[in-house]
Amino acid sequence: MDSYFDRGEWKLPEPIKKLPPNSKGEIRYRFVVDVGIDPETGKRKQARRTFDSLKEARAAYANISNRRHEGTLVPPSKITVNEWLDKWLAMKAEDLEETTIYNYKITLDRVRGRLGAIHLQDLTEEQVEEWMKWCLAHGRVRGKRAGTALSVRSVDMSLARLKEALGRAVTRRLVYVNVAEHVTIPRRARKEERKTKEVVPPWNVQEVQKFIQGIRGERLYAALLLSLMGLRPAEVCGLRWEDVDLESATITIANTRTMMGNRYVVEKDTKSLAGERELPLPPLVLGPLKSFRALQREELLALEEGYTESGYVLVHEAGEAFTMKQLRRRAYQLMEQLGLRRVRLYDARASCLTYLANNGVPDHILARWAGHTNVKTTKRWYVKPDVEDLRGAAATWDGLHGASEG
Repeated sequence: MDSYFDRGEWKLPEPIKKLPPNSKGEIRYRFVVDVGIDPETGKRKQARRTFDSLKEARAAYANISNRRHEGTLVPPSKITVNEWLDKWLAMKAEDLEETTIYNYKITLDRVRGRLGAIHLQDLTEEQVEEWMKWCLAHGRVRGKRAGTALSVRSVDMSLARLKEALGRAVTRRLVYVNVAEHVTIPRRARKEERKTKEVVPPWNVQEVQKFIQGIRGERLYAALLLSLMGLRPAEVCGLRWEDVDLESATITIANTRTMMGNRYVVEKDTKSLAGERELPLPPLVLGPLKSFRALQREELLALEEGYTESGYVLVHEAGEAFTMKQLRRRAYQLMEQLGLRRVRLYDARASCLTYLANNGVPDHILARWAGHTNVKTTKRWYVKPDVEDLRGAAATWDGLHGASEG
C-alpha cells in the first residue's frame, strides 16, 4: 500500500504528477488513468486530468478509482446532448410508430435549444432544473406566442422524454448517473396553472342529445355517431367497409388514419393490441350506417369514373377519404350552428365512456369498449362525472342521518 507520508513530509501518490510551473508561475497537478476499453477499436482508453491544486487532483483520482471499482466508471466522451438524443430517437424508432416518434421529436425540441450543445457527460442536475424553470416561464418556441410560458403538461412530457433518454445513456455507459432523474416540476407551479387554466369539460348527456338531434340531416351523421360511440377520431377515419358487418351489426376496429403535424396522413394499425377490437353497433348507429352506405352507392353511380372507390366508410361525395382535420373542422362547424360549446371531437369519447360507467357497465366491458388493456386507464383519463352525475350520491347520503324532513 502506498504511504502518503514519509518522515512527516507529504509525498504525492504515484499516479499524480506535479507539473513544472507554467508561464504564470502556477504549479498544476496531473494524472492519467485507465477508464476502459474502446468498444470500436478494442484498445485501452485513458483519461488525462489536470488540476490547479493537489486537493482537487486527489479528490478526482479517488472518485475515478472508486467508480472503476464499483463498475460505474464510464469512458470519456465528447458526445453532446443533441447527438445522443439523435441516436436515442433512432433506437426508439425501431419499436415505436412513426407518429409517436414525431411527437417525441417535437417534445425534445424544447430541450435541444438550451441543453443540446452541452457535452452529455458535462450535463448537470442544476442545468436541467434551470431549463425546466425557463420552460415554465418562456419555453414556447413556435408561433405567435413564442417566448411565453409552456404548460406544465408540455414541460412534464419533455422532462419525461429527457429522463428516458438519459436513463438509456446510463445503460450504454455514456454517463454514470441520470442527472434528470430527480428533477420535478414544483407543486406550486402546478397549483398556479390550475388556478388560471381554463378546463373545457366534455359534453354532458343533454349536450350530446342536442347534438345528435341537431345533425340528423347531416351527411356525416353516421360518422359522428361513431365518435359519440367512443371511437377515436383516427379510428373513425380509418374504418373501412370491409370492417363493417351490417348483417350482424358489428364493426372491427383494426385500422387507423391519423395525421402527423396536422399535415400528413399516416395509416397504421391500432394504437395497441387492446385497441384492435370488435364492437356491436347500437340500432341508433346501425340504421344511419346502412343509409350512408346506400348514399355512397348512389354517388358512385352518379359520378361513375369520377368517383374514387377508397373503401373507407368516411368519404367525401366523390369517394375520397376524410382526414382527421377535415372531420374535426366539420364537427366544429356543426357545434357552432347548434349553439353548443366547442369541445374536442376526441372528447366525445369521454362523454360516451362516462355515460357507460355511470350507468353500470362493468369495468372489464368498459375497458374492452374503450380499447384499453386496463380499466384504470379508462377511468383515469376518460370517465369524468360532472355535478349532475353526482346527484345520485347526494340522494344516497340523505339516508345517512336517518331522518326525513316533515
